Amino acid sequence: MPWSPRAVLLRDLVLGILGTLAFLIDLGADLWAASQYVLSGRYLWAALVLALLGLASVALQLFSWIWLRSDVSSPLAPKPPGRHLALLHLLQLGYLYRCVQGLQQGLLVWRQEVPSEFDVAYADFLSLDISMLRLFETFLETTPQLTLVLAIILQSGSAEYYQWVSICTSFVGISWALLDYHRALRTCLPAKPLLGVGASVIYFLWNLLLLWPRVLVVALFSALFPRYVALHFLGLWLVFLFWVWLQGTDFMPGPHSEWLYRATVATILYFSWFNVAEGHTRGRATIHLVFLLNDSLLLVVAWATQSAWLPSGRLLQSLLPAAGVCFLLGLALRLAYYCWLHPSRRWEPDQVDGTWGLRSLEERQLPQNRRMAHLAKNFFPKPRDEAVLPWKGEVNGVL
Repeated sequence: MPWSPRAVLLRDLVLGILGTLAFLIDLGADLWAASQYVLSGRYLWAALVLALLGLASVALQLFSWIWLRSDVSSPLAPKPPGRHLALLHLLQLGYLYRCVQGLQQGLLVWRQEVPSEFDVAYADFLSLDISMLRLFETFLETTPQLTLVLAIILQSGSAEYYQWVSICTSFVGISWALLDYHRALRTCLPAKPLLGVGASVIYFLWNLLLLWPRVLVVALFSALFPRYVALHFLGLWLVFLFWVWLQGTDFMPGPHSEWLYRATVATILYFSWFNVAEGHTRGRATIHLVFLLNDSLLLVVAWATQSAWLPSGRLLQSLLPAAGVCFLLGLALRLAYYCWLHPSRRWEPDQVDGTWGLRSLEERQLPQNRRMAHLAKNFFPKPRDEAVLPWKGEVNGVL
């Protein structure tokens, strides 16, 4: 049964509140873990936690500020960013400001009996940017933090209570970001099949089940060879950066800022799949999966042939087989999702998600969030009947 307009608005507002709380809780857990490392005299671990937090925060502020500057010409941008916004980004509060702004706009729309065209469009515009920034934060900070905590546990052979809190909050943050990003992409399409609970659960599970084994083997390599993990990351990161460059991405407003995006995508690809270009998605995803699988197997072989024995050796004997089962299950769910549940860019005006569905066809002519709309075209395939009829592409200016 389709959601009512008021229910859709309330759902999006609640999701926005939960997403902001998840970010704050995860940030608090990381700062708490860093303080505990300092109190216990483990200064290097504390420095690594804070370094990951700092690098990810700087990247998020850069993305946010560049987008604010480039959106000045958009009808959805109320006014150019002022000095107070520049100061907030300099103080590393730009992303949090966007979250608060999105919640305020969502509350404004929800309180209107008949939401105005501009307010609804602006709420969508803000929520899409927040979802993208949340995804970047997940792979620039949360996932590396999770890898670091697991490496510390594997190296020490024991886990403290604050480390378990960090692990739990990291998994919640990663799961939330992946599902929220998928939901955000769907709102960029003028119409699409409804995102049911079953499809949401399967999409969430296959991402998490494939990500967990990768995080574990990287953490294992970090625990065994802490001096070489940076070289391993840098080597693969350069390969992925070159691959992203070959695909000719066009996400950011300028050529220099585009390299920031490519560097971020290369970091995501180190852990998980992320599509950046249209066409032959299945082939690229398969190449990436095989490449990451081979690299993970090599990392496991390095552990198996290592003469030194970690204190958590017995724990690894159960974790690694469990990781293999998770990988196979995640792969099966991924195939099932893309075979039967992944929607196409078909025009079905009666089946829409999000606040986009509250508007008429004429109102949908408002400018969209160009960045996320571009990614949605890469993420969702064209219907087969459109793909085989060249005249449709010619009419739409594709060919």
